[in-house]
Amino acid sequence: MRDEVRRPPDSGVSGLTGPQVFSPGQLALLQGAGVPQTWRRGDTLLRQGETADRAILLTGGMVKIVSESVGGYTSLLAFRGPGELVGELACIDGGVRSASVVALQDGCGTAMAGGRFTALLRANGDLGLAVLRSISTRLRHADIQRKALGAEPAAVRVARLLVELADRYGTKTPNWAPSARSVRITQHELSGAVGTSRESVVRTLRKLQSEELVATRRGSIVVLDPAGLTAWEPDRP
Repeated sequence: MRDEVRRPPDSGVSGLTGPQVFSPGQLALLQGAGVPQTWRRGDTLLRQGETADRAILLTGGMVKIVSESVGGYTSLLAFRGPGELVGELACIDGGVRSASVVALQDGCGTAMAGGRFTALLRANGDLGLAVLRSISTRLRHADIQRKALGAEPAAVRVARLLVELADRYGTKTPNWAPSARSVRITQHELSGAVGTSRESVVRTLRKLQSEELVATRRGSIVVLDPAGLTAWEPDRP
């Protein structure tokens, strides 16, 4: 990961895509409190077990949140994209990082020193409340995912995650279909995110391809029909 003298061209506040967690004014406060940085796909932005020294506002590119167990198993916990914070929890509670943040694609953001970030929250109540809301939303979403793990078939979980990623972080690809969106994710990452085997993901993607709901290409999946995928039922003849 590299510090930049100038802000990367795609990191302007008005150019952010994805979840609208913060208002333009709050984004400006966060960006003004740190320094622009860029990274390459595969770079580790924040590492599990480290002391919290910074939080990062993502302004370009997706990342994944992963946690490694003592036995070496790696769990894919979540995805984040432009307009979202990573590393803020450890800065707030002063603990060590419980997970790592790894870039899924080339990206950019604003890195804020931990002390500067927490001071900014103390001085700006609305911003602090917005951060609290974002944490609450993530916890609620994690609860829903845990419930779905035992209650829904793997194929349904795959379809729902693709719809969510396409809606939140997808790139419009009208050359495929009018409402198509491309998501930078591998089949291995998809299987880790929904808690199933890669073979199960492959079977599901083949069925979705046969129904012209998705298309696959190296390192990414194109959701051709988001509405159709939302309504999709795996046992439908």
